[in-house]
Amino acid sequence: MSGDLAVAVAVSLVSALAYAAAAVAQERLAARTAADASRGLVRLVTAGAWWGAVGLNAAGALLHVVALRFGPLTLVQPLGALTLVAAVPLGARYAGRRVARLEWRGALLTLGGLGLLMYAASGPAPEDSLTLTEALAVGATTLLLIGALGRRGRAPGLRHATASGIASGIASALTQTATVALAAPGKAAPPVLQTVLVALLVAAFASAGLLLAQTAYRSGLGAPLAVVTLTNPLAASVVGLTLLGERLHGGAAGILPALAGALVAGAGVAALSRAAARGAREPREPEPQAGPVEVLAPGVSARPT
Repeated sequence: MSGDLAVAVAVSLVSALAYAAAAVAQERLAARTAADASRGLVRLVTAGAWWGAVGLNAAGALLHVVALRFGPLTLVQPLGALTLVAAVPLGARYAGRRVARLEWRGALLTLGGLGLLMYAASGPAPEDSLTLTEALAVGATTLLLIGALGRRGRAPGLRHATASGIASGIASALTQTATVALAAPGKAAPPVLQTVLVALLVAAFASAGLLLAQTAYRSGLGAPLAVVTLTNPLAASVVGLTLLGERLHGGAAGILPALAGALVAGAGVAALSRAAARGAREPREPEPQAGPVEVLAPGVSARPT
């Protein structure tokens, strides 16, 4: 392994740990604020734990960019999926319990399925960038999807997690296409208006992804984080395949590993969902209560005679 690849792997691992710690912090904060949903946003912005999670997410994103500087996307992006594997034991440790076998199975199935999906989508890096019309169309479509998935209703955890992954993935895709446009040699820089609008879309979708993930974690950590981990690169890949001229690895034959990866990852999410439901059904051990305090008169012994 070359020096640059070693740096990319090391930085990617630290980035995954930062993202995992942020997810655990958000899940714990979500559990504390779930009882007061009406003041949830106010409590979030005034909580130090929330800003700590924001800082960890920002650090993870920055380290991810650094890793891409030293290694290819096909190496760095799958390593980012280790966030799920790191978050499951971290969450269990902070909850004071052991990781269930079903949780490990779900995490590994999700990671394996994502690996197949990333292999299918690991074509050459895009050289095209979105036009202003395409960027606005992507933004409008994403808003419609987020609105449909992020509405209130029954079982919002996985719906909000899906919306969070889509928002974050589109933010990444817009960031990448803007970077390609600005760094393309021999091409004129995009208009200032286009750059500003794309930057606003990136900020809006990144913020929406963070907030939607926060609400998704109210139903647990494993399954929502798995869905976010899956939908993030998938949403970015859809933009690349439909608008940026990217192709599946191996052409039409790449559809088979993509379908297999989707099935395996779906089984992993289902396992994590069952593990969360099983944990919610298990009764907690009652805390020991102190018995009644017997007040004795002076000189009276408490020992039996």
